[in-house]
Amino acid sequence: MIGKYIKSIDIGGVKLSNNVFLAPMAGITDIPFRRIVSEYSVSPGLTFTEMASSRAMAFSSERTERIIETLESERPVAVQIFGSDVENIVSMVKKLNEYDNIDIIDINMGCPAPKIVKNGDGAGLLLDLKKVEKILTESVKVSKKPITVKTRKGYDDNIITAVEVAKIAERAGVKMITVHGRTKQQYYSSVVDLEIIKKVKEAVSIPVIGNGDIVDIESAEKMFEYTGCDGIMIARGSLGNPWIFRSIIEGKEYEVTSEEKKKVILKHIKYAREYENEKIACFKMRKHIGWYLKGIKNASKIKEEIMRKTSLEDVEKIINDVL
Repeated sequence: MIGKYIKSIDIGGVKLSNNVFLAPMAGITDIPFRRIVSEYSVSPGLTFTEMASSRAMAFSSERTERIIETLESERPVAVQIFGSDVENIVSMVKKLNEYDNIDIIDINMGCPAPKIVKNGDGAGLLLDLKKVEKILTESVKVSKKPITVKTRKGYDDNIITAVEVAKIAERAGVKMITVHGRTKQQYYSSVVDLEIIKKVKEAVSIPVIGNGDIVDIESAEKMFEYTGCDGIMIARGSLGNPWIFRSIIEGKEYEVTSEEKKKVILKHIKYAREYENEKIACFKMRKHIGWYLKGIKNASKIKEEIMRKTSLEDVEKIINDVL
């Protein structure tokens, strides 16, 4: 049963209550969404911010400052950063040292988005393992917080790098590595490769976190059972489904009532309104509500109606009417 795999875990001195994490997702894991997940009755052991650009931080980007903003109430929390310039990344790590509400600094070496990869960032780093080593070695040297890494199986089927990146990370003093079992070329298509995560686990002694296609208790158990990983990271499986963490951690599918779903949606809207201006909050909530409404009768029609609204008050009225 899944319960035997759920345990507390220590990442470089940061003690986590469980080993089920919320993945960093661009445009999704902002403060409102992380609050919804963290404040639920059973929450993930660790949450991650959206990716923050070390290049943008070097230019004092206001948007990047917003991304790395965290709350005391959501701790423990990790900030994920990306880039390929060693100096910029080291500079950002030094800056993050001064943020009291940040527990862990995660370096992204797996994002497959074309606009990220073309700059040599994210999964683009998998084409230059010497730079990977330099980035990790220098970052660990200056960091006052544990450094972790998120990577992929490899760049493509001819360039499989996960095991080597994990070994480099361990030698550099990285405290944890998360492996998504697909290559950059696969993006999010095809079945996740559990074998590569298993090989990484067998190759290093630092905690290894399995990532990819975890959407319920069964897939979580399969990841733990097959790979022997120390923890799991949930991404798309959490969209519109903050209850997934409770289900997996308790080992029992959590049945969500329409009334409870309505309360969570309205709370999410409230947090979005507090965090963003009306226009941006309304835009962001459209996609979240679309995910929340999955499985609801007439969901497509409701989503179409919400897409036409430009005020959160109108959106709230629709939610109150349909749920």
